[in-house]
Amino acid sequence: IYMRPAPDQEAEPRPIDPTGEYELLIDPHTMSDDYSVSVAIQAVSPDGKRLLYHVRDGGADEREIRLLDVEAGVDLPDRLPWALYGTTAFTPDGDAFYYVLRDRTIGPRVYRHTIGTPMSEDVELFGEGHGPEKFINVRQLEDGRYLLYTVPHGWSKHDIYVQDIAANGPITPVVEDVYAHFNPQYIDGQLYLHTDMGASNYRVMAADLDNPGPENWREVIPEGEDVMQGFSLIDDKFYVRYLHNVSSQIKIFEKDGTPAGEMEIPEFHTATIRGGRDGTAFLTLNGFTTPRTVYKVDLETGEREVWDRQELDFDPTGIAVEQLWYTSKDGTRAPMFVVHRDDVELDGDNPTLLTGYGGFNVSRTPRFSTRTAMWVERGGVWALATLRGGSEFGEEWHRAGQLENKQNVFDDFIAAAEHLIAAGYTNPKKLAIQGGSNGGLLVASALTQRPELYAAVLCTFPDVDMARFFLHTTRNNAPALLEYGNGVIPEQFEFLRAYSPVQNVRDHVKYPAVMLATGDLDTRVPPLAARKFTAELQAATSSRKPVIIRYNPREGHAGGRGLSQSIENGAMEMAFLLQQLGAN
Repeated sequence: IYMRPAPDQEAEPRPIDPTGEYELLIDPHTMSDDYSVSVAIQAVSPDGKRLLYHVRDGGADEREIRLLDVEAGVDLPDRLPWALYGTTAFTPDGDAFYYVLRDRTIGPRVYRHTIGTPMSEDVELFGEGHGPEKFINVRQLEDGRYLLYTVPHGWSKHDIYVQDIAANGPITPVVEDVYAHFNPQYIDGQLYLHTDMGASNYRVMAADLDNPGPENWREVIPEGEDVMQGFSLIDDKFYVRYLHNVSSQIKIFEKDGTPAGEMEIPEFHTATIRGGRDGTAFLTLNGFTTPRTVYKVDLETGEREVWDRQELDFDPTGIAVEQLWYTSKDGTRAPMFVVHRDDVELDGDNPTLLTGYGGFNVSRTPRFSTRTAMWVERGGVWALATLRGGSEFGEEWHRAGQLENKQNVFDDFIAAAEHLIAAGYTNPKKLAIQGGSNGGLLVASALTQRPELYAAVLCTFPDVDMARFFLHTTRNNAPALLEYGNGVIPEQFEFLRAYSPVQNVRDHVKYPAVMLATGDLDTRVPPLAARKFTAELQAATSSRKPVIIRYNPREGHAGGRGLSQSIENGAMEMAFLLQQLGAN
């Protein structure tokens, strides 16, 4: 963690410079011999004199939160012990802070800690009655007058509450018990809500905190044909991010919602924007052949200049990016991105790596990856399938891939693989699939349902024993019960059991080559499940192809590996896939 020195009082404010001089505040490299300890900023006090940061030991989701005196460069005695935490926020005077403690047994709770006092005196403010399957986020509004509590129920709905703490007021619901997402921003005395309530593709509503109920909301920007991902207010205009067929668009609106133009975004890119100073903004572009590049934009003229760029030894010349559409088992059409060199002959015999995710309302959009670049540079074909369960086409698309509809996700992925074969890109002897976490469940289900389609599978940190997916096995990932289902509910157990990879391994089947990866410090997904799955496949397969597991006791869902270890892991995984596909 670094700090940019503040300018002299009388000096002109300096723009943030990614190449400027900084002071080192916290160095995690000194905290472990294997560089598996990581740190990150939690919150900074309004006067910049105090910093909350967390220390993560290995790849566990649990962490310790420490308080740094920035000027003295030393930690203060106040420290939140090793546990699961959510958001944190300082009070306006910096003498106290709020934090969310996620207790696995009772659920999340919001506390206020006064600096210099023991934790036993921390005051619980919010959370009673909310169980472990929910999250809670806390933030301050209007210089600390209000506290805003957001309660996500998994990844499908939100409740929002507000409290006027300056007046010691009650906690008042803004919206609750509505099956919809609400992403709030507080701007100029109004609460703006990016929501899919009554609008699967999302819209922007505005609420007055004095009368915050939905019956008093007004629509600012209506739902459109494409999914609205979010918005920013920059120089009194709304810059709204959309997904059009899984690629970014940014449209501009006046503050009253009147359309005011559109920013030019290259095809097949992901774009984000944030405000700058004096009529400028910073536009970030990312694409399959475009490493992350930040442009400083003059909002009046539209002129752009490169402000920061991810510098890599990579030449995108001669690399093609295309988007195909395939049809799933039930007739649903979905897009798939395909990347390859122009000079690759699409003769049905190319080493091809297919990936996807399909869950938790996550969009997989165009982004640069060094692994993708390496694969394509070596003459391979790389493909990203858009799957139901994500948010690429709104909440209906998400719901079509969760709970009892989860099999749709696997059907989509299998259909994408079949399309690549039928269209002449590859064949089952040259096709590999890769996924991690929920994507690990994806590829594990695909290999148990259609093992003859693939030559190799890379499956990392996966949920694979879904028949045992219930509260005490999910540990700190209880909200996932609302996405997958709860095995203690009989009707949900039935559909979990139907696709659970561990229970669907069959003897004497010619399974593809498989590499799994996990570690003891995965506290989000039980590592034992990946070990069981490995053993089941090793005992059952008749293909004589390897089934192996890469297991690091320090690794987990949240990391737990230094840069050198990450490079070694990536090299091992890519070499395994290339070897199994017979790539030269």
